[in-house]
Amino acid sequence: MERYSEIDGVIKYIHQHICDPLSLEQLAKYAGYSPYHFTRIFKERTGLSPLYYVSSHRLQKAKDLLLRTNLSVRDIGLEIGQQSLGTFTTRFTEKVGVTPSDFRNQVIQTDDRIRSLQALDDWRTPQTVLYPFSRVEGTIEAEVPFDGIILVGLFARPIPEGMPLYGTLLSSLGKFCFTGVKPGTYYLMATSVTWGTKSLDILLPHSTLRTRSKEPIVVKPYSSVPPLQVMLYAPRLDDPPILISLPLLMDHFLSRVMKKADTRKV
Repeated sequence: MERYSEIDGVIKYIHQHICDPLSLEQLAKYAGYSPYHFTRIFKERTGLSPLYYVSSHRLQKAKDLLLRTNLSVRDIGLEIGQQSLGTFTTRFTEKVGVTPSDFRNQVIQTDDRIRSLQALDDWRTPQTVLYPFSRVEGTIEAEVPFDGIILVGLFARPIPEGMPLYGTLLSSLGKFCFTGVKPGTYYLMATSVTWGTKSLDILLPHSTLRTRSKEPIVVKPYSSVPPLQVMLYAPRLDDPPILISLPLLMDHFLSRVMKKADTRKV
């Protein structure tokens, strides 16, 4: 890990100056590398390019400002360096899954989602089996015990942003399985929500247990993917922010469960 000490220093610098202009050249100089070498080492450490990492944390800052201040959406966009309200709204919606205004209004809805999940007896959702598409399955464990739910998904990039290409919720640690996974390259991301977690901490999941795969999961037609063994851990310095709205994922899961229940009644 010694080779990453300069990169960790840059990551701390980014967090301290997240609302300031940050160029690739400036960050590389701070680390003492050429821009090319710095980008390569930074991506090895975080899974993301330096400027993508900066951009992601600026959106995370916007999420914080939306819930912790009364600043207007326009002013929050300006605060993180977005001169255009339209551009800020579009990027935020793409990465978080809801508009800035809707995200600000999700606090009460989040309590409702948690109560609905606590009341569930059957957590199974319909699974699609499509040949020659594959299964991606494995086991999730945790470094520390907890009582709650796990949100797990396959994403297109090594960061939990936008809706996962395949996603589900688990009521406990243990096995997970995605069926009908099309050939492609994916990254597994997961986080946990303990029962009793406050709505604000679900919408701004800074301290939740999480896991992510820096290495891609390559799914090929007519072939199986070796079972994955993943561990939920406490947040680390080099982790990307969890941008996707967790209540939105809860909504999608509950909709699938309700759809299955309605089908059984027919």
